[in-house]
Amino acid sequence: MTDTPPNQLSNNPRSPHFDEAALRRGIGIRFKGAERRDVEEYSVSEGWVRVQLGKKVDRHGQPLTIKLTGPVEAWFENPAEDDAEG
Repeated sequence: MTDTPPNQLSNNPRSPHFDEAALRRGIGIRFKGAERRDVEEYSVSEGWVRVQLGKKVDRHGQPLTIKLTGPVEAWFENPAEDDAEG
């Protein structure tokens, strides 16, 4: 795994952009200059994040999300497992 996080990542296991290994390392997100902890999905190249819309859920029990556009920066919060050992 590289030191650059994926361009697009989701924390929903049903999504094709779900990556458990990347999520285990922890992803930091800066959106419009402010760090966010409530991001459900992001795309750096397209410049958007999806955040949960309050406590509302859809008919399948999944949280309702809203797409916000703007500059997105992503980074890993923890080093790779290989780097931590060596």
